[in-house]
Amino acid sequence: MSKNKAEKISLLLDMIAFAIVDGELHDREYNFLSLIAIELGINKEEFKQLFHEENPSEVIKNEFERIQQFYRLALLMHCDGVLHDREEIKIHELGINMGLNPSAMKRVLKAMEQSPTRMVSPDYLLEVFQEQIN
Repeated sequence: MSKNKAEKISLLLDMIAFAIVDGELHDREYNFLSLIAIELGINKEEFKQLFHEENPSEVIKNEFERIQQFYRLALLMHCDGVLHDREEIKIHELGINMGLNPSAMKRVLKAMEQSPTRMVSPDYLLEVFQEQIN
């Protein structure tokens, strides 16, 4: 398996683990994960198999990819329409482990909460994290 494919599977495994942190996998979360798998080029059989695997997370070196992964996790968190305390704690934990700025994460999560679609623009996302660097 190529390094790139291993990274994609690792990202998806992180998202699967995050999706079930509240103790169940909702249909909307599964469908969202399925769309991400398609976007990452992971076929349906491989995707289904990931629910039966436990892999250690790979460190994402590229900051842009870490921000993207944080945003995917945030979208997943809002997917089922219910924001659980454990999800909020876990996403902060994961973001900090990815080396992301806690204050930028809070701003993005707050903006998503206030957005009717629960989404923010890519420009806003990058701007918030870039501000923290400067």
